[in-house]
Amino acid sequence: MTKRVTAEEVCKRMKNGEECSIIDVREAFEVAEGKIPGAKHIPLGELAFRKHELEKDKTYVVVCQSGNRSKAACGILEAFGYHVEDMIGGMNAWGGKIE
Repeated sequence: MTKRVTAEEVCKRMKNGEECSIIDVREAFEVAEGKIPGAKHIPLGELAFRKHELEKDKTYVVVCQSGNRSKAACGILEAFGYHVEDMIGGMNAWGGKIE
């Protein structure tokens, strides 16, 4: 089962300087409104084709707008052997900085 993390937990990790690799699986028009600083944008529909851009030895926090697409994305990435965490509530729950 995919580990789930809260937006507050991710924000705290970033403030503490911990490595936090984030994948944003929203569509481009959503990301244009702002994303978590440093997040890598790979739309859900492109994830399986662009998985080679990710490293197998990292753990990725996956985020979407509300939490539904990130859950699906986590399933896809786990099937390919990646380590992922699903951010509960997505960007709707994010209270940190955006870029």
